[in-house]
Amino acid sequence: MQRFLFTRKQTASNKTPRWINRNLLFNLIRTRQSVSRADLARLSGLQRSTVSLIVEELIADKWILEGATGRLPRGRRPTMIQLNDQRAVIALDIHPAQTTVAVADLGGKIVAQNIIAIPNGAKEALPAIISGIKKMMAAHKEKSFDGIGICLPGRADLHLKKLIFAPNLNWPVLGIKSRIERATGLRVEMDNVANACALSEVWFGDSDGTHDLVAVNVSEGIGTGIFANGQLLRGDNGMAGEFGHVQIDPEGPLCGCGNYGCWETLASHRAALRYYSELAPSQAKITFDQLLRLCQAGDKKATEALSKMAVQLGRGIRMISSALAPNEIVVVGDVTAVWHMLGPIVESELKKNSLAKLPHLRPAYDGNAARLRSAVALVLSESPV
Repeated sequence: MQRFLFTRKQTASNKTPRWINRNLLFNLIRTRQSVSRADLARLSGLQRSTVSLIVEELIADKWILEGATGRLPRGRRPTMIQLNDQRAVIALDIHPAQTTVAVADLGGKIVAQNIIAIPNGAKEALPAIISGIKKMMAAHKEKSFDGIGICLPGRADLHLKKLIFAPNLNWPVLGIKSRIERATGLRVEMDNVANACALSEVWFGDSDGTHDLVAVNVSEGIGTGIFANGQLLRGDNGMAGEFGHVQIDPEGPLCGCGNYGCWETLASHRAALRYYSELAPSQAKITFDQLLRLCQAGDKKATEALSKMAVQLGRGIRMISSALAPNEIVVVGDVTAVWHMLGPIVESELKKNSLAKLPHLRPAYDGNAARLRSAVALVLSESPV
């Protein structure tokens, strides 16, 4: 099975497979649509004859379509090229208590989404998710689905198709890939959410795939995906990147992994909510979304709780910077909604690192949409072309 590569800058020599150039042109069309064949040749540096041949192949494979006719001051009016908006992907963002099911187009735009509450009984979790997928597909019958991408809050062995490490997930997901494929007839690609976010930053984001980056997914826990030397760094058994379970404070809270004071016990959503409950013990329990809204409304205790979280987030990111020296670090998650307040705190902690050149630190501003796009990237990265 061939697949799209993630880099958008690399052209192919006559000794390199044609599908590298297909990837290059597909990504140019995706990021600049609508675009003419002449523009594609100019932007890619490829010969016009090569561009025309690959464009015709992509049209035949129904990845792209010919659209409207462009306007020029003089000469022949070009036919513009765009993505085939009838092709789509089902994206799943799985959390311990809920799962978001979405439909996204080939450009990563979220067309529709729905949140499914995970039943208390573990045996009911997967049937509820499958039902949600089928309802979403039925509501978009006009779409041709290329597959289902699943972002997991845990590490999966992609070869043995089993979950290896998911301390925050309290319901079984073994067999989720095969069961969903049988129920829907679509192929399923799944990976750790942080790994998927790293790929998504290259596929859909501002990264060009030629520089090393780390994606830090902040949610109920903390996961990190490492993209280095043009590919994901997985490590033995797929366990590379578990910085969230590096012990920061031996006297800290008990972590789901069994240790005390792991980074995620100090800098995750759960940590922020714990800080808030300590500051406002008389208040009723709230969700992280509610905590963000309180902060945005000027609540001092909510702001203080999130600031404590930001300090710990920055210290962990400093650890990553010292250990890996990436070119950039991207923070993904709902916390980016108040990044204008917390970002300076995180950066202040990061700047205390004197061992390596400081990476470019930036947020993925669109919350859960970034994780859903990551699921789309999983499917597109394994698409036969």
